Amino acid sequence: MKKIVTFKVFPIIALAIFTVFGFKSTTESNTYKCMIQMTNYTGEGAYIVISLLDPNGNYEKTLFVQGDDEEWYHDITDWWKFYGKKRQDIDAITGATVSGGGRSINIIEIESNKIDSGYKIRFETAVEDQEYYKNDVEFELTSETTKSKVEGKGFIRYIRMMPQ
Repeated sequence: MKKIVTFKVFPIIALAIFTVFGFKSTTESNTYKCMIQMTNYTGEGAYIVISLLDPNGNYEKTLFVQGDDEEWYHDITDWWKFYGKKRQDIDAITGATVSGGGRSINIIEIESNKIDSGYKIRFETAVEDQEYYKNDVEFELTSETTKSKVEGKGFIRYIRMMPQ
């Protein structure tokens, strides 16, 4: 009689354990509308990379790439050192380059636990036969900065973040 009860109870216990420990916990994330306004420069469209940096300033994740021709990614030299080694698939987060005076609006996703915890967001820009700006725009991710306008230092005039 004990063997029959054990065989009936064991699958239920195994299912309960799998349910509790078997699934990877998901982190809640928020989406933000990110508008990039470019300066009035002449020349080719700018490649722009939006990256998430950890509290130590190291690349953690690529959030968006303006420019879908991989041939030119090496021109964004600091990001390329991170991305070029891993070559993760970024097809879903790429768009066209942005020309001088142009504007781009993209949706980026940032995990909620990265806000107000020392993480930063960086916008790097490069234009063919022109300069590369590692920190065209860089700021700490806080509840306030994710709703603000931040001035650029290179090809970007400013960016504006808006929670969705």
